[in-house]
Amino acid sequence: MNDKTACDCGQAKAAAQAGGRGWPRWLLGLPLLIVWYLIYSQLLPFSRLVTTQWLGLPAESRLGQAVQFFVFETPKVLMLLVLVVFGVGIVRSFFTPERTRALLAGRRESAGNVLAALLGVVTPFCSCSAVPLFLGFVTAGVPLGVTFSFLISAPMVNEVAVVLLIGLVGWRIALLYAATGLIVAIVAGWVIGRLHLEEYLEDWVRQLPVTAAAMPDDKPSFADRVRFGRDAVRDIVGRVWPYVVAGIAVGAGIHGFVPEGFMAAIMGKSAWWSVPAAVAIGIPMYSNAAGIVPVVEALLGKGAALGTVLAFMMSVIALSFPEMVILRKVLKVRLIAIFVGVVGAGILLVGYLFNLVI
Repeated sequence: MNDKTACDCGQAKAAAQAGGRGWPRWLLGLPLLIVWYLIYSQLLPFSRLVTTQWLGLPAESRLGQAVQFFVFETPKVLMLLVLVVFGVGIVRSFFTPERTRALLAGRRESAGNVLAALLGVVTPFCSCSAVPLFLGFVTAGVPLGVTFSFLISAPMVNEVAVVLLIGLVGWRIALLYAATGLIVAIVAGWVIGRLHLEEYLEDWVRQLPVTAAAMPDDKPSFADRVRFGRDAVRDIVGRVWPYVVAGIAVGAGIHGFVPEGFMAAIMGKSAWWSVPAAVAIGIPMYSNAAGIVPVVEALLGKGAALGTVLAFMMSVIALSFPEMVILRKVLKVRLIAIFVGVVGAGILLVGYLFNLVI
Protein backbone atom coordinates (compact mmCIF):
# COMPACT_ATOMS: atom_id res chain seq x y z
CA MET A 1 0.00 0.00 0.00
CA ASN A 2 1.54 3.33 -1.00
CA ASP A 3 1.56 6.47 1.12
CA LYS A 4 -1.29 8.08 -0.79
CA THR A 5 -3.54 5.03 -0.38
CA ALA A 6 -2.70 4.80 3.31
CA CYS A 7 -3.47 8.50 3.73
CA ASP A 8 -6.81 8.15 1.94
CA CYS A 9 -7.72 5.15 4.08
CA GLY A 10 -6.75 7.01 7.21
CA GLN A 11 -8.91 10.00 6.23
CA ALA A 12 -11.86 7.74 5.44
CA LYS A 13 -11.48 5.93 8.76
CA ALA A 14 -11.30 9.25 10.62
CA ALA A 15 -14.40 10.48 8.78
CA ALA A 16 -16.27 7.29 9.61
CA GLN A 17 -15.30 7.57 13.26
CA ALA A 18 -16.40 11.21 13.30
CA GLY A 19 -19.70 10.21 11.72
CA GLY A 20 -20.08 7.44 14.29
CA ARG A 21 -19.44 9.84 17.09
CA GLY A 22 -22.08 12.14 15.58
CA TRP A 23 -24.90 9.58 15.70
CA PRO A 24 -25.53 9.71 19.46
CA ARG A 25 -26.08 13.47 19.17
CA TRP A 26 -28.70 12.90 16.50
CA LEU A 27 -30.42 10.19 18.49
CA LEU A 28 -30.35 12.15 21.75
CA GLY A 29 -33.29 14.22 20.60
CA LEU A 30 -35.64 11.22 20.36
CA PRO A 31 -35.63 10.19 24.06
CA LEU A 32 -35.85 13.83 25.05
CA LEU A 33 -38.93 14.22 22.86
CA ILE A 34 -40.47 11.08 24.39
CA VAL A 35 -39.85 12.41 27.91
CA TRP A 36 -41.37 15.75 26.86
CA TYR A 37 -44.51 14.00 25.60
CA LEU A 38 -44.87 11.82 28.69
CA ILE A 39 -44.69 14.85 30.97
CA TYR A 40 -47.03 16.84 28.73
CA SER A 41 -49.64 14.05 28.72
CA GLN A 42 -49.77 14.04 32.55
CA LEU A 43 -50.32 17.75 33.05
CA LEU A 44 -54.13 17.53 33.25
CA PRO A 45 -54.28 14.80 35.94
CA PHE A 46 -51.48 16.61 37.78
CA SER A 47 -53.50 19.84 37.81
CA ARG A 48 -56.50 17.97 39.24
CA LEU A 49 -54.29 16.36 41.88
CA VAL A 50 -52.88 19.72 42.96
CA THR A 51 -56.28 21.44 43.03
CA THR A 52 -58.50 18.86 44.70
CA GLN A 53 -56.13 16.79 46.86
CA TRP A 54 -53.12 18.92 47.70
CA LEU A 55 -55.05 22.20 48.08
CA GLY A 56 -58.41 20.66 48.97
CA LEU A 57 -60.41 22.92 46.65
CA PRO A 58 -63.75 21.70 45.24
CA ALA A 59 -63.30 21.07 41.52
CA GLU A 60 -66.52 22.89 40.63
CA SER A 61 -65.89 25.98 42.75
CA ARG A 62 -64.82 29.22 41.06
CA LEU A 63 -61.49 29.26 42.88
CA GLY A 64 -60.94 25.58 42.11
CA GLN A 65 -61.56 26.13 38.41
CA ALA A 66 -59.23 29.13 38.33
CA VAL A 67 -56.43 27.31 40.18
CA GLN A 68 -56.70 24.20 38.01
CA PHE A 69 -56.63 26.36 34.87
CA PHE A 70 -53.46 28.08 36.07
CA VAL A 71 -51.71 24.87 37.20
CA PHE A 72 -52.57 23.11 33.94
CA GLU A 73 -51.96 25.90 31.43
CA THR A 74 -48.71 27.30 32.83
CA PRO A 75 -46.48 24.25 32.24
CA LYS A 76 -48.47 23.37 29.11
CA VAL A 77 -47.84 26.71 27.42
CA LEU A 78 -44.22 26.91 28.56
CA MET A 79 -43.48 23.37 27.33
CA LEU A 80 -45.10 24.13 23.97
CA LEU A 81 -43.16 27.37 23.83
CA VAL A 82 -39.80 25.66 24.42
CA LEU A 83 -40.48 23.01 21.77
CA VAL A 84 -41.74 25.49 19.20
CA VAL A 85 -39.02 28.09 19.75
CA PHE A 86 -36.30 25.45 19.50
CA GLY A 87 -37.68 24.05 16.24
CA VAL A 88 -38.31 27.44 14.70
CA GLY A 89 -34.91 28.61 15.92
CA ILE A 90 -33.39 25.97 13.64
CA VAL A 91 -35.64 27.09 10.77
CA ARG A 92 -34.71 30.71 11.39
CA SER A 93 -31.03 29.89 10.95
CA PHE A 94 -31.86 29.68 7.23
CA PHE A 95 -33.45 33.17 7.23
CA THR A 96 -31.13 35.72 8.77
CA PRO A 97 -32.09 39.41 8.55
CA GLU A 98 -29.36 39.86 5.94
CA ARG A 99 -30.72 37.03 3.81
CA THR A 100 -34.24 38.41 4.17
CA ARG A 101 -33.15 41.83 2.94
CA ALA A 102 -31.38 40.22 0.00
CA LEU A 103 -34.49 38.21 -0.91
CA LEU A 104 -36.76 41.27 -0.80
CA ALA A 105 -34.42 43.78 -2.45
CA GLY A 106 -35.59 44.66 -5.94
CA ARG A 107 -38.91 42.86 -5.62
CA ARG A 108 -41.88 44.52 -7.25
CA GLU A 109 -44.88 45.40 -5.16
CA SER A 110 -47.73 42.85 -4.98
CA ALA A 111 -45.38 39.87 -5.34
CA GLY A 112 -43.03 41.57 -2.90
CA ASN A 113 -45.85 42.12 -0.42
CA VAL A 114 -46.75 38.43 -0.48
CA LEU A 115 -43.14 37.29 -0.12
CA ALA A 116 -42.47 39.80 2.66
CA ALA A 117 -45.52 38.69 4.63
CA LEU A 118 -44.51 35.03 4.32
CA LEU A 119 -40.92 35.75 5.33
CA GLY A 120 -42.21 37.71 8.32
CA VAL A 121 -43.61 34.48 9.77
CA VAL A 122 -40.22 32.74 10.02
CA THR A 123 -37.67 35.51 10.48
CA PRO A 124 -36.43 36.87 13.83
CA PHE A 125 -38.38 39.96 14.86
CA CYS A 126 -39.38 41.82 17.99
CA SER A 127 -40.32 45.42 18.72
CA CYS A 128 -36.76 46.31 19.73
CA SER A 129 -35.45 45.24 16.32
CA ALA A 130 -38.05 47.22 14.32
CA VAL A 131 -35.77 50.19 13.62
CA PRO A 132 -32.63 48.31 12.51
CA LEU A 133 -34.71 46.02 10.28
CA PHE A 134 -36.54 49.00 8.79
CA LEU A 135 -33.26 50.81 8.07
CA GLY A 136 -31.78 47.67 6.57
CA PHE A 137 -34.73 47.33 4.18
CA VAL A 138 -34.56 51.01 3.18
CA THR A 139 -30.83 50.87 2.42
CA ALA A 140 -31.36 47.63 0.44
CA GLY A 141 -33.90 49.36 -1.81
CA VAL A 142 -36.93 47.42 -0.56
CA PRO A 143 -40.14 49.38 -1.41
CA LEU A 144 -41.89 51.00 1.54
CA GLY A 145 -45.11 49.01 1.15
CA VAL A 146 -43.19 45.72 1.01
CA THR A 147 -41.31 46.71 4.16
CA PHE A 148 -44.57 47.35 5.99
CA SER A 149 -45.98 43.98 4.91
CA PHE A 150 -42.99 42.41 6.64
CA LEU A 151 -43.25 44.62 9.74
CA ILE A 152 -46.94 43.76 10.15
CA SER A 153 -46.63 40.03 9.49
CA ALA A 154 -43.54 39.37 11.60
CA PRO A 155 -45.04 40.08 15.03
CA MET A 156 -48.67 39.25 14.22
CA VAL A 157 -48.41 35.89 12.42
CA ASN A 158 -45.41 34.52 14.23
CA GLU A 159 -44.97 30.80 14.71
CA VAL A 160 -45.40 31.01 18.49
CA ALA A 161 -48.91 32.43 18.10
CA VAL A 162 -49.94 29.82 15.54
CA VAL A 163 -48.63 26.78 17.42
CA LEU A 164 -49.95 27.93 20.80
CA LEU A 165 -53.34 28.55 19.22
CA ILE A 166 -53.29 25.02 17.82
CA GLY A 167 -52.47 23.64 21.26
CA LEU A 168 -55.02 25.74 23.15
CA VAL A 169 -58.01 26.36 20.86
CA GLY A 170 -57.53 24.01 17.90
CA TRP A 171 -56.05 24.05 14.42
CA ARG A 172 -59.09 25.61 12.73
CA ILE A 173 -58.91 28.84 14.69
CA ALA A 174 -55.11 28.86 14.36
CA LEU A 175 -55.41 28.49 10.58
CA LEU A 176 -58.04 31.24 10.39
CA TYR A 177 -55.82 33.54 12.44
CA ALA A 178 -52.74 32.86 10.32
CA ALA A 179 -54.60 33.27 7.01
CA THR A 180 -56.36 36.49 7.97
CA GLY A 181 -53.20 37.90 9.56
CA LEU A 182 -51.27 37.32 6.34
CA ILE A 183 -54.05 38.91 4.30
CA VAL A 184 -54.05 41.99 6.55
CA ALA A 185 -50.25 42.27 6.23
CA ILE A 186 -50.28 41.87 2.45
CA VAL A 187 -53.18 44.24 1.77
CA ALA A 188 -52.10 46.89 4.30
CA GLY A 189 -48.56 46.91 2.90
CA TRP A 190 -49.90 47.16 -0.66
CA VAL A 191 -52.18 50.08 0.29
CA ILE A 192 -49.34 51.93 2.02
CA GLY A 193 -47.16 51.35 -1.04
CA ARG A 194 -49.85 52.72 -3.38
CA LEU A 195 -50.09 55.90 -1.31
CA HIS A 196 -46.41 56.75 -1.99
CA LEU A 197 -45.63 57.98 1.51
CA GLU A 198 -41.83 58.05 1.28
CA GLU A 199 -41.85 61.78 2.07
CA TYR A 200 -43.07 60.92 5.57
CA LEU A 201 -39.93 59.02 6.44
CA GLU A 202 -37.65 61.02 8.69
CA ASP A 203 -35.29 63.17 6.61
CA TRP A 204 -32.15 61.38 7.75
CA VAL A 205 -33.66 58.04 6.73
CA ARG A 206 -34.43 59.26 3.19
CA GLN A 207 -30.85 60.47 2.85
CA LEU A 208 -29.37 57.03 3.54
CA PRO A 209 -27.58 55.62 0.48
CA VAL A 210 -29.11 52.58 -1.18
CA THR A 211 -26.61 49.71 -1.32
CA ALA A 212 -26.83 46.34 -2.99
CA ALA A 213 -28.01 43.57 -0.71
CA ALA A 214 -25.73 40.58 -1.21
CA MET A 215 -26.89 37.06 -0.39
CA PRO A 216 -24.71 35.79 2.46
CA ASP A 217 -22.51 32.82 1.60
CA ASP A 218 -22.07 31.29 5.03
CA LYS A 219 -23.78 27.94 5.57
CA PRO A 220 -23.98 26.95 9.25
CA SER A 221 -23.44 23.31 10.14
CA PHE A 222 -26.17 21.21 11.73
CA ALA A 223 -24.52 21.68 15.12
CA ASP A 224 -24.56 25.45 14.56
CA ARG A 225 -28.28 25.31 13.76
CA VAL A 226 -29.01 23.27 16.89
CA ARG A 227 -27.01 25.79 18.88
CA PHE A 228 -29.06 28.56 17.26
CA GLY A 229 -32.27 26.83 18.37
CA ARG A 230 -30.93 26.40 21.91
CA ASP A 231 -29.92 30.06 22.06
CA ALA A 232 -33.36 31.05 20.75
CA VAL A 233 -34.99 29.12 23.62
CA ARG A 234 -32.73 30.80 26.16
CA ASP A 235 -33.35 34.25 24.69
CA ILE A 236 -37.04 34.16 23.74
CA VAL A 237 -38.45 31.95 26.49
CA GLY A 238 -36.26 33.68 29.05
CA ARG A 239 -37.66 37.01 27.90
CA VAL A 240 -41.37 36.20 27.52
CA TRP A 241 -42.11 33.76 30.33
CA PRO A 242 -43.27 36.51 32.77
CA TYR A 243 -45.81 37.65 30.17
CA VAL A 244 -46.90 34.05 29.66
CA VAL A 245 -47.50 33.54 33.38
CA ALA A 246 -49.28 36.90 33.64
CA GLY A 247 -51.48 36.07 30.66
CA ILE A 248 -52.36 32.68 32.12
CA ALA A 249 -53.17 34.31 35.46
CA VAL A 250 -55.56 36.71 33.71
CA GLY A 251 -57.04 33.79 31.78
CA ALA A 252 -57.47 31.81 35.00
CA GLY A 253 -59.35 34.70 36.58
CA ILE A 254 -61.64 34.94 33.55
CA HIS A 255 -62.09 31.17 33.45
CA GLY A 256 -62.95 30.83 37.14
CA PHE A 257 -64.72 34.03 38.13
CA VAL A 258 -66.34 35.58 35.05
CA PRO A 259 -69.98 34.38 34.89
CA GLU A 260 -71.13 32.35 31.92
CA GLY A 261 -72.59 34.62 29.27
CA PHE A 262 -70.95 37.80 30.58
CA MET A 263 -68.32 37.93 27.83
CA ALA A 264 -70.99 37.08 25.28
CA ALA A 265 -72.87 40.19 26.36
CA ILE A 266 -69.95 42.61 25.95
CA MET A 267 -67.86 40.80 23.28
CA GLY A 268 -70.60 38.93 21.45
CA LYS A 269 -71.90 39.18 17.91
CA SER A 270 -74.91 41.25 18.92
CA ALA A 271 -72.81 44.14 20.26
CA TRP A 272 -71.78 46.06 17.11
CA TRP A 273 -69.35 48.19 19.08
CA SER A 274 -67.48 45.21 20.56
CA VAL A 275 -64.99 44.88 17.68
CA PRO A 276 -63.78 48.52 17.63
CA ALA A 277 -63.79 48.51 21.44
CA ALA A 278 -61.60 45.37 21.48
CA VAL A 279 -59.15 46.98 19.02
CA ALA A 280 -59.05 50.22 21.01
CA ILE A 281 -58.35 48.30 24.22
CA GLY A 282 -55.72 46.10 22.56
CA ILE A 283 -53.52 48.81 21.02
CA PRO A 284 -52.19 50.36 24.28
CA MET A 285 -51.53 46.94 25.80
CA TYR A 286 -47.98 45.57 25.80
CA SER A 287 -47.92 41.85 25.35
CA ASN A 288 -46.88 39.23 22.84
CA ALA A 289 -48.38 36.13 21.31
CA ALA A 290 -47.28 33.84 24.12
CA GLY A 291 -48.86 36.07 26.75
CA ILE A 292 -52.12 36.88 24.98
CA VAL A 293 -53.08 33.41 23.67
CA PRO A 294 -54.15 32.08 27.12
CA VAL A 295 -56.39 35.14 27.50
CA VAL A 296 -57.88 34.40 24.07
CA GLU A 297 -58.62 30.84 25.15
CA ALA A 298 -60.40 32.02 28.30
CA LEU A 299 -62.43 34.67 26.43
CA LEU A 300 -63.63 32.14 23.87
CA GLY A 301 -64.49 29.70 26.64
CA LYS A 302 -66.74 32.30 28.26
CA GLY A 303 -68.75 33.01 25.14
CA ALA A 304 -66.90 35.91 23.47
CA ALA A 305 -67.35 36.06 19.69
CA LEU A 306 -64.49 34.67 17.62
CA GLY A 307 -64.15 37.73 15.38
CA THR A 308 -64.02 40.10 18.35
CA VAL A 309 -61.40 37.99 20.11
CA LEU A 310 -59.24 37.68 16.98
CA ALA A 311 -59.44 41.45 16.44
CA PHE A 312 -58.35 41.99 20.05
CA MET A 313 -55.40 39.61 19.66
CA MET A 314 -54.28 41.14 16.36
CA SER A 315 -54.40 44.68 17.76
CA VAL A 316 -52.35 43.70 20.83
CA ILE A 317 -49.64 42.01 18.77
CA ALA A 318 -49.52 44.04 15.53
CA LEU A 319 -50.32 47.57 16.79
CA SER A 320 -48.64 47.67 20.17
CA PHE A 321 -47.94 51.16 21.48
CA PRO A 322 -44.27 50.41 22.36
CA GLU A 323 -43.57 49.48 18.74
CA MET A 324 -45.10 52.76 17.58
CA VAL A 325 -42.78 54.65 19.96
CA ILE A 326 -39.76 52.80 18.58
CA LEU A 327 -40.79 53.36 14.94
CA ARG A 328 -41.14 57.08 15.66
CA LYS A 329 -37.34 57.25 15.34
CA VAL A 330 -37.61 56.59 11.60
CA LEU A 331 -41.21 57.55 10.69
CA LYS A 332 -43.00 60.85 10.92
CA VAL A 333 -46.18 61.00 12.96
CA ARG A 334 -48.41 61.16 9.89
CA LEU A 335 -46.99 57.91 8.46
CA ILE A 336 -47.40 56.16 11.82
CA ALA A 337 -51.02 57.35 11.96
CA ILE A 338 -51.66 56.08 8.43
CA PHE A 339 -50.01 52.77 9.30
CA VAL A 340 -52.21 52.36 12.39
CA GLY A 341 -55.29 53.42 10.44
CA VAL A 342 -54.77 51.02 7.53
CA VAL A 343 -53.87 48.03 9.71
CA GLY A 344 -56.63 48.88 12.18
CA ALA A 345 -59.18 49.00 9.37
CA GLY A 346 -58.05 45.57 8.20
CA ILE A 347 -58.36 44.16 11.70
CA LEU A 348 -61.84 45.64 12.11
CA LEU A 349 -62.88 44.06 8.81
CA VAL A 350 -61.57 40.68 9.97
CA GLY A 351 -63.47 40.98 13.25
CA TYR A 352 -66.79 41.89 11.66
CA LEU A 353 -66.39 39.29 8.90
CA PHE A 354 -65.81 36.40 11.30
CA ASN A 355 -68.63 37.52 13.57
CA LEU A 356 -70.90 37.59 10.54
CA VAL A 357 -70.07 34.19 9.03
CA ILE A 358 -69.18 32.07 12.11
